[in-house]
Amino acid sequence: MATLILPGEWIKNWEKSGKHEFVQLCKELTKKTDHGSEIRDVQAALYELCWQVVQGNLKLDLVVSVLGDMMELRDDMPSILADVFSTLDLETAALEEKVKRDHYTQLVGACLFFVPDAILKERLDPETLESLGLIKQAHQFNQKIVKIKTKLFYKQQKFNLLREENEGYAKLITELGQDLSGNITSHLVLESIKSLIGCFNLDPNRVLDIILEVYESRSDQDEFFLALIKSYMCEPLTLCHILGFKFKFYQEPNEETPKSLYHIAAALLHHNLIELEDLYVHLMPVDATIVEEHKRDISEAKQIARKLVMVVVPSEKSEDKDKEKEKEEEKNDKPPDNQKLGLLEALLRIGDWHHAQSIMDQMPSFYATSHKAIALALCQLVHLTVEPLYRRAGLPKGARGCVLHPLRNKRAPRPAESFDDLRRDTFSMICYLGPHLSHDAILFAKIVRLGKAFMKEYQSDGRSDVKEKMETLLSCFLSIADQVLLPSLSLMECNACMSEELWGLFKLFPYRHRYRLYGQWKNETYTSHPLLVKVKAQTVERAKYIMKRLTKENVKQSGRQIGKLSHSNPTILFDYMLSQIQWYDNLIVPVVDSLKYLTSLNYDVLAYCIIEALANPEKEKMKHDDTTISSWLQSLASLCGAVFRKYPIELAGLLQYVTNQLKAGKSFDLLILKEVVQKMAGIEITDEMTSEQLEAMTGGEQLKAEGGYFGQIRNTKKSSQRLKDALLDHELALPLCLLMAQQRNGVVFLESGEKHLKLVGHLYDQCHDTLVQFGGFLASNLSTEDYIKRVPSIDILCNQFHTPHDAAFFLSRPMYAHQILSKYDELKKAEKGNRQQQKVHKYVAACEQVMTPVHEAVVSLHPARVWDDLRPQFYATFWSLTMYDLAVPHSAYEREVNKLKVQIKAIEENPEIPMNKKKKEKERCTALQEKLQEEEKKQLEHVQRVLHRLKLEKDNWLLAKSTKNETITKFLQLCLFPRCIFSSIDAVYCARFVELVHQQKTPNFCTLLCYDRVFSAIIYTVASCTENESHRYGRFLCCMLETVTRWHSDRAIYEKECVNYPGFLTIFRATGFDGGNKADQLDYENFRHVVHKWHYMLTKASVHCLETGDYTHIRNILIVLTKILPCYPKVLNLGQALECRVHKICLEEKDKRPDLYALAMGYSGRLKSQKVHMVPENEFHHKEQPARSATPANQQNGPGSTGKPAISTSKTEEGTSEDGDRGKDKSQGTTKPVNKANSAAAKVTTSNGNGALNSTKAVKERDDKEKSGKEKKEKKEKTPGSTPETKAENRREKQRDERAGKEERVAREGKEKTPKADREKAKAEEKSSKDDKAKAGNGEPVEPSRERDAIKESKSKEKGDRSAVAGSLKSPVPRLESAESERDHKRRKIDSHSSPSHSSSVKDNSNEPKESTSKHHANYNSVTRSKSRERETEKKESDNTQGRSKEKKEEKDRKERKRDHALNELETSQESKRRKDENGMNSSKNSKSDSPSCDSPLSAEKEKIKRSKSSSKEKADSVKPERTSSGGKKESRHDKEKSEKKEKRDSSGGKEEKKQYP
Repeated sequence: MATLILPGEWIKNWEKSGKHEFVQLCKELTKKTDHGSEIRDVQAALYELCWQVVQGNLKLDLVVSVLGDMMELRDDMPSILADVFSTLDLETAALEEKVKRDHYTQLVGACLFFVPDAILKERLDPETLESLGLIKQAHQFNQKIVKIKTKLFYKQQKFNLLREENEGYAKLITELGQDLSGNITSHLVLESIKSLIGCFNLDPNRVLDIILEVYESRSDQDEFFLALIKSYMCEPLTLCHILGFKFKFYQEPNEETPKSLYHIAAALLHHNLIELEDLYVHLMPVDATIVEEHKRDISEAKQIARKLVMVVVPSEKSEDKDKEKEKEEEKNDKPPDNQKLGLLEALLRIGDWHHAQSIMDQMPSFYATSHKAIALALCQLVHLTVEPLYRRAGLPKGARGCVLHPLRNKRAPRPAESFDDLRRDTFSMICYLGPHLSHDAILFAKIVRLGKAFMKEYQSDGRSDVKEKMETLLSCFLSIADQVLLPSLSLMECNACMSEELWGLFKLFPYRHRYRLYGQWKNETYTSHPLLVKVKAQTVERAKYIMKRLTKENVKQSGRQIGKLSHSNPTILFDYMLSQIQWYDNLIVPVVDSLKYLTSLNYDVLAYCIIEALANPEKEKMKHDDTTISSWLQSLASLCGAVFRKYPIELAGLLQYVTNQLKAGKSFDLLILKEVVQKMAGIEITDEMTSEQLEAMTGGEQLKAEGGYFGQIRNTKKSSQRLKDALLDHELALPLCLLMAQQRNGVVFLESGEKHLKLVGHLYDQCHDTLVQFGGFLASNLSTEDYIKRVPSIDILCNQFHTPHDAAFFLSRPMYAHQILSKYDELKKAEKGNRQQQKVHKYVAACEQVMTPVHEAVVSLHPARVWDDLRPQFYATFWSLTMYDLAVPHSAYEREVNKLKVQIKAIEENPEIPMNKKKKEKERCTALQEKLQEEEKKQLEHVQRVLHRLKLEKDNWLLAKSTKNETITKFLQLCLFPRCIFSSIDAVYCARFVELVHQQKTPNFCTLLCYDRVFSAIIYTVASCTENESHRYGRFLCCMLETVTRWHSDRAIYEKECVNYPGFLTIFRATGFDGGNKADQLDYENFRHVVHKWHYMLTKASVHCLETGDYTHIRNILIVLTKILPCYPKVLNLGQALECRVHKICLEEKDKRPDLYALAMGYSGRLKSQKVHMVPENEFHHKEQPARSATPANQQNGPGSTGKPAISTSKTEEGTSEDGDRGKDKSQGTTKPVNKANSAAAKVTTSNGNGALNSTKAVKERDDKEKSGKEKKEKKEKTPGSTPETKAENRREKQRDERAGKEERVAREGKEKTPKADREKAKAEEKSSKDDKAKAGNGEPVEPSRERDAIKESKSKEKGDRSAVAGSLKSPVPRLESAESERDHKRRKIDSHSSPSHSSSVKDNSNEPKESTSKHHANYNSVTRSKSRERETEKKESDNTQGRSKEKKEEKDRKERKRDHALNELETSQESKRRKDENGMNSSKNSKSDSPSCDSPLSAEKEKIKRSKSSSKEKADSVKPERTSSGGKKESRHDKEKSEKKEKRDSSGGKEEKKQYP
């Protein structure tokens, strides 16, 4: 009762305001007319007031006066107050506190004057009445009550049985059954009934029963009979008892309750003539039985589902059939009707939703509506409720619809006129229907159309005042979709129209709402109802049946079956199909083809199911070996690409899923994005491109599409547009790019954890490749405005979003190209000048306008010291250009055009193609051909403009404030290396850009140094690459080698493209850097030596990587070697060394690491096929006839970045090299010495200590220069002609040359077999003998320090060379500072004090003139050199032939003695000729000495001996300082030579800035 609580303030301030407030409240409550609820509210208020008196909170007299006033409000107010007193009586009687009981008694006593005694006697306890003085004794009062009740209820009134007459009942039935169409009313009939009761003494209850019977038979006369019963009936409970008795009569088995009885019960309930609670207890079955039945249905459904899924043995099948028969026999005994459901149906038919809802609430969910009759009755009621609104808002244009007549019942739910009215009753009715809305497809469609109409209104109405209301309605419609529409669709049998209709509503929801609905549908809905459990099991069984039979051949038939099954239960079907695809990836193609019969809703559900399968937390995304991505993920990714391309499925959910995974630091799912972009946009990312494809990729979009990819991907226009729209609509384009760019490093440093290195590399590659692919898609598909609007400037990308620089420029590059073109078009339109020159100038102006802000922005990307050498303009130019800008792939265009021509010809010649199709295909091919030709022309013009722009810019590219070495280091570090491994096309671009910078004659750019640094330091670069980066790095090296090989192959090409280019200067000057003079250039033969050195360095690095045993090293170097196979190896012995190591890898890895074995075997086979193209070393670079030209000492420095002096080529031939890597494997012996053999071309490094030296020696150098000039003039005047003597000498020379070649080969073989200890011993003896001879021959004392240096350098040669080379390779860029400082230190010595020995590579073909110093050198040392060389050779021969017989030794000695004798004679005569020549030999300063000159016909053998002698001494001599020149002692002849060279340089170029060596 106490549902209303009086505020405490009223009680505290009762007299002031509380009393008034209470009276007002009571007046309001009594005015309410809500079917008896006002009585309850008034009772509650009075109860609260009286309770305050009982508690002692209010004074008695104050309350009594208020209660007295209340009596006037209603006639039955005393009765209401008596009820309150009755309640308080029971409550206070149970209290132990007597004070409260006393308060209560006083209160009732005070109210006696306005509450009648009779009412109080009816309702109060006898003890209370006694205490109030209303009765004398409680005990007597109780006895009197018992007697009266006994007389009333238990005493039989016999007189009625005697007095009743059948005639009365007959007349009663006649009265009730008369025609009621006239003026007969219930009031008139009631009067007649009363007369009949009185006249025939009829029992009133039996009369009521007969009235109900007649009403049941005339149920159409509701209005009459209801009015009659209402006026006749005295008490509702009596009517309930009579109805209950009628219902009980039909509760026997096989009895059926008539509908008319349900109808009159429903009508009486609806008009409140009886209470549902009173009637409900008379109905069968009881609620507990209904609950049990529902549970039993669910368990049976689950059992059936289990049987359908289980594999059943035949014997078990027969047992199951027997059990089913028994159950069916039991069911034959039909149970009595469910009277509650019958009453419920009747209530719904008459529109009494209030009572129907009460009955349904007593039952399990959807139990009532699972009975079709009830579901249809409820559907009919909903039809009537939504009809007006549907007619106004939901009815499609042109549809008439069926007219529905509303219920005549005024108490039925009111029809909805607006969407807000639906909340009143309609939504709750629909929710009670649940999945059983499937019984009425028309109502299903109506609700869906109303939903569509609401969503349109919701999306268009932006008023804030109705926003909250609209949000509530939206949540209602979503609930309806979840609880009713989707489950109903599951129970509808193959209704594609309903599916499409529902999609019309669902597509208006955001995908987040849709996917949530699908999730509920798939994972929860099917467990809520027995019918749905069965449907799920049947769907899975049918799906299994179809999938078992699905093949490529029966795709059409299976597709139709799949379509039928998917219309109703797509989630279950797709879940099973996806599980099969994850196991069997060969199902992907037939499954994708079979999905053509799906509805739009089904496609959307498929997208959700795919995402759910991808996000399955129970599935591992790695295989058990933890090195590769799981096959199920790869299969799903492939399916995604194929399905999303072929069918119009919304991509937003999938793209958002990938984005969320990236946000969470997980990159596995990028595989999906990669597949989707590849299939939908036709953009492939692969490092296995052929050279033709790569060439096509440097052209325009049309050429890329035709020749750039493996598969000819057509018809991607629509699918790529869909992908683009999804990205732009949901703002995912830039976030995906940035997340991928950041995730590349995240893979390595955050995500990797305990993951296998192979897997980390794979994930990194996948992330990078997808970024490149996705960026390429955006660049080619987004409009200029869209792209520029979304991609921020380069400094924001790098500094704010922390995007790596290579990725940032990759994303910005298309933007720059777009902006430049649009600006160029603007300028062209502004000034209409058609001249090519004007166009070029406009293009350059457009570039400046667009790129100037970029130049300013890039400054913040690197420290300030970087810009000391590289200008921001050069940096931005390098990163902003592409291969499209540098060269036109004419051959690729020509190739594709020819293909199209062949295609057209084939179409013409094919008789099977119909004429109209022929015409169509020919038109397509012709149009494509014209497009390609137009594109080629357009690119050609563009490239010309770009090259002109670069020509104007190049002078400001490199400042070279620091050393040239530093400039190249920064170029490699910040430009070349990051970009060459970014993509295959970038790898080609980097190589071509280096070549372009060289061709443009860019100041301060040393091409030789750049190439040298690239080829000489690949170990750590290779080791730090992932697998795909190795492919790209290999391609980059291959392109670099192609250029070098082209220059190496032909002297004419070399002289055309390299000679007089600043990139091939061996000495840089502050001014005059446009090619320098001949003396500063590297000539062709020396360049060939340099190339051989590079090949050797590549071999050394490759062998090192192959021998590490490390997986990454071996895999990467094999990939790189495979890529550079067209250009390397070209030298036979290097190729053999590689072949040997690779063969060893094949043997070792066959059973250990199959992937390495496969790589090695593949390379080995291809290497063998290349053997025919390899040449011996002496053919690769000239070794036989070295020229005797003097060379600057600064060219002696070796190229291996070791800082060691150059080594003679013949030293290798005679086997004196002691490389530290030799001990690893015998086969390496053929490769390692080559480093020394080819160290002739100098490593270009810096020397900062030359300026002071030049200034102190200036006077001395000028004197020496004048002196040597005079000597040369005199010599030229005294040169003898060609005499018979000289001819004879030449013939003898040739014979000796042949003998020397044979001995040289023997020596080399011996070298390969000689143990290391013996070689060292021989070398030491040779040194000592050589030094002795030198002292005797020259007549000069050899300085002790020089001798010590030579021995020390000789002994540490092996160790030093190896460690220095390794040191130089520790990181590609920058080099180790310690190594640089060491080199600088040694170089200063070399530059300050030139060595007497000369590099063989320079001797072969130097551009330097023959200087007088070289003649002095030959004069004083030729005899000594020859003799010491002969002894050295003899010693080596004896060491090498220890295991041979004595006869062979003696024979050899005899030959050596003969040769010594001959050579001594030759040298004596030659010495005398030399003395004559000193007086007047004049030779052209700038002539090249490619072969021995006729004025000095030395034999080739003597030249070899001299070179060997030079190379054995040069290590010591080239690094030690000439003490005489710096310490005031006598200046040596070599100082004279150097001073001459310095004088020459000073005169031509001014002060020397730096000395660098290639």
